Amino acid sequence: MRLRFAPSPTGYLHVGGARTALFNWLLARRNGGTFVLRIEDTDRERSRPEHVDAILNGLTWLGMDWDEGPYYQASGVERHRADALRLLAQRRAYRDFTPREEFERARDAAVAGGRGAVTRLSRELATRVPPAEQERRAAAGDPFAVRFLVPDGETSWRDLVHGDTRFANAEIDDFVILRSDGTPTYNLAVVSDDADTAITQVLRGDDHISNTPKQILLYEALGHPVPAFGHLPMILGPDGKRLSKRHGARAVDAFEAEGVLPDAMVNFLALLGWSPGTDEELLSRDELVELFSLERVLRKGSVFDPAKLFWMNGQYIAGMGPAELVASLREALARDGVAPGGVAPGGVPGPEEVAPGGIALDEEAFARMAAALAPRSRTFTEMARLSRPYIGPVRDYDPKATRKNWYRDPAATAGVLSAVRDRLAATPWEPAALEDALRSLAGELGVG
Repeated sequence: MRLRFAPSPTGYLHVGGARTALFNWLLARRNGGTFVLRIEDTDRERSRPEHVDAILNGLTWLGMDWDEGPYYQASGVERHRADALRLLAQRRAYRDFTPREEFERARDAAVAGGRGAVTRLSRELATRVPPAEQERRAAAGDPFAVRFLVPDGETSWRDLVHGDTRFANAEIDDFVILRSDGTPTYNLAVVSDDADTAITQVLRGDDHISNTPKQILLYEALGHPVPAFGHLPMILGPDGKRLSKRHGARAVDAFEAEGVLPDAMVNFLALLGWSPGTDEELLSRDELVELFSLERVLRKGSVFDPAKLFWMNGQYIAGMGPAELVASLREALARDGVAPGGVAPGGVPGPEEVAPGGIALDEEAFARMAAALAPRSRTFTEMARLSRPYIGPVRDYDPKATRKNWYRDPAATAGVLSAVRDRLAATPWEPAALEDALRSLAGELGVG
């Protein structure tokens, strides 16, 4: 079993791409297969090195190690061209000298004239040029595209997710496989690359399902074994439409920067379109590998719920051991510009003893603080923010919380803070006692 993840570096690694990579990775690991990484970088205008780095870093952060690659599609362009020319020589493809403007005029006229399908229009226009004239113009260097000659009949496959799937070939245009500038199109390059790396299962989003019959026809025409195809359900926004930027869709590295843990992210992504067959939602990586199967991949789209992701991340934080919890919080504070500073006697905050940006708690007190904050923190970024009052002078406040909770009357605000100080001074310095005292005071004062 050989599977692949083949992202295009025209953007960062987003949730949908990460989910596709994960399902391929899980299936490979579950069956002792090979997980291949290929970067589809033939779009030279839009491909960016920083996007390649983001994809590689995102997969590494998620713990999805690849067994082969990364291969780069651009390195196979000569092979792609050779495949196109082989199909041309076998009369499975043909030259098309028709300018785009002429084709568009003919298409518009056909539609206006009441013609139904126009999928064979490109063939009709191209064959108006006699073969001898085509040879002469090609030898003279006139630009032409190479189109695949779609046969009659239908194309079908047993989809790994959707089951039996069929397309009437009459609905498929004679699609371009080599552009007039000599560059291969997506469908030809993908088939050539997958055949070259002996991919046996192609698992991808169902937005590619219309490409599949074209690719099967190319596999057959080139004499390559046809892999099994499976199409994963879309990831939806809260409104039930495909997840997009207008839903606040973000790249994976944005969740990493926000303090989401890789294991929580993997757990969350696995449940987007797949069911483990139990009610258990918190699953380790090993459990996911053991349980994963395509039979439990859903056919309908799944809603991306950020609140669910952050809840799940909070569960992972709450389940951490003391040492891991402390280390992770220190890393989050370091990213926030807080480094170890002075240590106050007895673990009591002492701002006057703290170097600027430093930590005012000894190791024991710091660990107790982390343990107290863990149950109420959804991310370590959030935990770092909540810990700031305990580790040194507070130099700024959350503007949103300030607008919500501070009074316009400075004297009233000062009175509330004075009452808090007095109540804390009379309370044992233990998490449960402090929480009870502050909740009680908030009720008495009608705040919070």
